[in-house]
Amino acid sequence: MEKLFESKFMVKLQDFGQKLGSNKFLTALQAAMMSLMGIIMVGAIFQIITSVLGPTMFKVLEANSPVYNMLYLPYQFTMNLLSIWVVLFFGYHYAKNLKMKTPIMNAIDALVCFLVVAGGLVVTQTGATTIDMTYLGSQGMFIGFLVVFLSVHIEKFCVDKNIRIKMPDVVPPFLQDGFAAIIPLLFSMIIFLGISSAVTFGTQGAYSVASGFMALLSAPLNSLASVPGMFILCTFAALLWCFGIHGTMILVPVIMPLGIQAATANGAAMAAGKPLVFYPVALFAGLAIAGGTGNTLPLALMGLRSKSKQISAVAKISVIPGWFGINEPLTFGMPIMYNPILCIPYVLNIPLVMLCTLIAYKVGFLTPAWINISVLLPMGFGSYLGTLSWKNAIWDYLMLIPSALVWYPFFKAYEKQLVKKEKQVEA
Repeated sequence: MEKLFESKFMVKLQDFGQKLGSNKFLTALQAAMMSLMGIIMVGAIFQIITSVLGPTMFKVLEANSPVYNMLYLPYQFTMNLLSIWVVLFFGYHYAKNLKMKTPIMNAIDALVCFLVVAGGLVVTQTGATTIDMTYLGSQGMFIGFLVVFLSVHIEKFCVDKNIRIKMPDVVPPFLQDGFAAIIPLLFSMIIFLGISSAVTFGTQGAYSVASGFMALLSAPLNSLASVPGMFILCTFAALLWCFGIHGTMILVPVIMPLGIQAATANGAAMAAGKPLVFYPVALFAGLAIAGGTGNTLPLALMGLRSKSKQISAVAKISVIPGWFGINEPLTFGMPIMYNPILCIPYVLNIPLVMLCTLIAYKVGFLTPAWINISVLLPMGFGSYLGTLSWKNAIWDYLMLIPSALVWYPFFKAYEKQLVKKEKQVEA
């Protein structure tokens, strides 16, 4: 195994990762992702609580009860507004990397621009005005990256060219900063409002910038519902995740209707005493069967005994959420995104797990789902409730093995890299 770590491939991979790690944009993005840990963990904790107490498990609370809605509120304002927090942290760190004088102002300006692009206003039948949160969650992250990049560079251009409202030196610094931000923000607002208006009016209101981007990605996916198509879709989703795009959420609008149709058809077959049918959409589970997208629970378990303090710390807070299929603490904490050493196994283990799952269905070990379960549950629970088969329940745990085999060599290579850096910091 040591020879593998010291091979030319792994050495070049680490060198490539180090070059990426020195890029100001990517280092700011990684810093932003790591800064989200508190927000993500609090959201995950309340998501788990509502899953356990909700109607699908112990049925202590009804989904529409005031107590349930109150407990779900922290999740709504953490995970369901994730893009807002990403833009704030990313804008701050990127501006700081570019040596901007007031990075907090740059971050807030970037957030304002992002809300113009992704946070449309909706007027209800009662006349109340609300914000459309669809792209303020994880689906809007990639658009947020672009907004931060453009907004911060517009403000840097204004600073470099001294385009600002100047105030006398006797004016307090915070007031000077506020006035200095007016013209750069105005420029940014005009640009983003123009782009947003062009897309909205150009499509006659059918799309916004955010929804149009998602539509461009999801349009060709509808024709890929075969077995080869599912392999392509799930691998593609993982690749998107590596570049900060929520690939899972792009697939869900396409996959969910297919999954419901398949479960309904098999439910009717079960009621009629007919054999259940395997539909390729069942392979979608292989994308996240063992700890969330990328099957990351093995990575968290390995990290518990890691020599790297960073990996160990992230792993300790990622295992329980990972058991529930919530892998954001690990994805953002390691981080996996924009990290070539961890992106490779993140992508590779998915087709392997899907292949194992396909074989298990073909030999009759797994039972096709005939009960529609569309809720977050711990590993094995959803598989059992959807099929009432104990074999399906244990399959989730069996898939930890092939996934771990893929993760292990890359985990060790990344661990070695981080341990070296941590020793240099301590020296």
